[in-house]
Amino acid sequence: MRRGGVALLTFLGCLAFAADGFARPFAPAPRRSLVVRRSARPAKPAPKKPPPAYAAIPEAERIAIQLDLIWTGDYNGMANGEFGEASVAAVKSFQRNIAGKETGILNPDERLRLERAAKTVQQRAGWKMIDDRTTGAQLGLPTKLVPQQRATDKGTHWQSRHGQIQVDTFRLAGPSVTLAQAFEQQKKEPRRRRVEYRVLRGDFFVVSGLQGLKKFYVRAHEKGHEIRGVTVLYDQATEGIMDPVVIAMSNSFEAFPTSLVDGGELKRKVQYASGAVVSAAGDVVTDARTVAECDFILVPGLGRAAKAAEQNGLALLHVYGARGSTPLSLANDAAQRGDVVLVGVADPQTQDGRNAASTVKAGLGADGVSITPAPGPGFAGAAALDADGRLVGIVASRPQRVAGPNSAAAGATLVPAASVKALLAKQGSAPAAGHTGLEAAKAAVVRVICVRE
Repeated sequence: MRRGGVALLTFLGCLAFAADGFARPFAPAPRRSLVVRRSARPAKPAPKKPPPAYAAIPEAERIAIQLDLIWTGDYNGMANGEFGEASVAAVKSFQRNIAGKETGILNPDERLRLERAAKTVQQRAGWKMIDDRTTGAQLGLPTKLVPQQRATDKGTHWQSRHGQIQVDTFRLAGPSVTLAQAFEQQKKEPRRRRVEYRVLRGDFFVVSGLQGLKKFYVRAHEKGHEIRGVTVLYDQATEGIMDPVVIAMSNSFEAFPTSLVDGGELKRKVQYASGAVVSAAGDVVTDARTVAECDFILVPGLGRAAKAAEQNGLALLHVYGARGSTPLSLANDAAQRGDVVLVGVADPQTQDGRNAASTVKAGLGADGVSITPAPGPGFAGAAALDADGRLVGIVASRPQRVAGPNSAAAGATLVPAASVKALLAKQGSAPAAGHTGLEAAKAAVVRVICVRE
């Protein structure tokens, strides 16, 4: 949702940004044309260093700021952490709209207001990250705007009740499939399309413009002899809502997830988990799969972390400068049964995502390991509490497979407190005499961010 008086920059042009970072926002187009045609390919510029004020901010937080500015309609660029002139201008735009001083640097209160404003828009749209099992791609989807879903011969189709907004994923594969051929086809079909922007570079293409009385946007990527893409089609009357949504969808679209581990588990470039503080020295236990092969790990509010040990599906992180943290008290080693309360920090890209810890109730299977229902994104590494408020275990993610007849739904298991103690013992640490109770757990549970470059 755009703020009153804020004109969105040319959103179609910005959506052509490639993952290799060569593109920058196009200049604003005339109001009626929406895009600027380019006849020559721009040279790939060297990555720009962010201004000093932002260079001190962790990259994951810079990316989060850019994503929030997209949702408020103040930014239409790539959310890659490179805080250049366009990002600073977007911050000033947001500050202007809240009657603040246009410094280009967010103070703590402004950062909180930005996060809340973005989250409000996300919640209205029902924003969720979706793993499309038909194509194997990942995309952000405004589920409240397109609640109807069905499979197609090439992918998955979502739409609004009356079809004003439509989203389609597609997959093309075979030895004769080429990106250039798919690009030419998307420009010509269906016939009522009027292309206003098109770009074909490297392993991706973008085509956008008008299709009858609707706007359309197509983005596709190639790998080997396979092409995966997404098409967004929406009435011009909905552009006030959909323009920032499409930009967010472009930033979130992963045609080919960064990599797959454990025979098919998704591993994203930026992945969110929860963790539980288990010592006053700054030791945090989290899900090992979520923090596999990270270039760096960040615990917001505490600082950067290093993986100290890994065992039984758990990872022990040491957060530098976090002494004085209040740890949780571990339960005895007896097998757990029945219901548990999971305390975690939801993925910020979901409609439930917040910085604060939240709780969900779950049951343990007869094996005392499987958790049902599986908690939402971000809860891998969450603390599981028994009826006495003691830490009985940590939530571990179950491998998630995509695309193909053997696809398995995401799941979660409980790694018991005994394994947490064993992990601490591996590092020569004894379990701390921590606190019990729900409020203590909320204070001890943190968000963990894994960034893979």
